Amino acid sequence: MLPLLTKEEFCRNVENIVVEKNYSYIDAVLKIQEDYGLDYSLISKLISQPLKEKLEKEGMDLNLIKKGKSTLPFA
Repeated sequence: MLPLLTKEEFCRNVENIVVEKNYSYIDAVLKIQEDYGLDYSLISKLISQPLKEKLEKEGMDLNLIKKGKSTLPFA
């Protein structure tokens, strides 16, 4: 079993995957979730405010979130 990640480690890993592997933020989050075997319910606790804003922008750009709606389904 892999060790649990802190919020800072999780966000740093997401950013590294986005830059190094040219993943989208959404795909990078899912890759880490799969690699570490994290439950989906834990992901929301690991996402920082800056990462949340990047995910929201990406979601709006992909028409996954309505423009002007500023909340994702996690805290």
